[in-house]
Amino acid sequence: MKAENDRSDESVRWGRRRFVRLAVLGGGASLFALVMPGRGKGAEYGTEALLLSCMDYRLTYQTENYMSGRGLRDKYDHVILAGASLGALTEKFPAWNKTFWEHLDIAIQLHKIHRVILIDHRDCGAYKVILGKDFAAEPAKETEVHAEQLRELRKRIGEKYPKLEVELLLMNLDGKVETIS
Repeated sequence: MKAENDRSDESVRWGRRRFVRLAVLGGGASLFALVMPGRGKGAEYGTEALLLSCMDYRLTYQTENYMSGRGLRDKYDHVILAGASLGALTEKFPAWNKTFWEHLDIAIQLHKIHRVILIDHRDCGAYKVILGKDFAAEPAKETEVHAEQLRELRKRIGEKYPKLEVELLLMNLDGKVETIS
């Protein structure tokens, strides 16, 4: 009988310890929520946009830096597709197109975004693979090809969601961004 009571007391002790541990962890999570408002709260904290950019690792930092410099840190959803606008349009990889539109739909539903920011970049490998030509050697032609894809995606977004603003941007490998009209 004593051994049974000892086990029962031990269970209570471990139960209390676990409760205290969970309470402390829960308190930490609450503190984290106070320190980091906007995390996990979507529209309540002002998610403003959905950003579509390329997967190119060379521009990860520059893209984040650009968005932060515009005051959009923690205020945008981010979809990454090889080729950015071309990736969302290409018939060569139809799942990418579907992925973009599904993410856009979810961003509108969950986070009430009101803007889409499309950032293509120069010297894009996906453009080489999908279009079969390297445009980087001819900057004017490269701009023209990117602008064509960006405008087409803006047109399609506008047809489906006429109230959304759409920005078209082209980033250099040094992080400098130019607006495409």
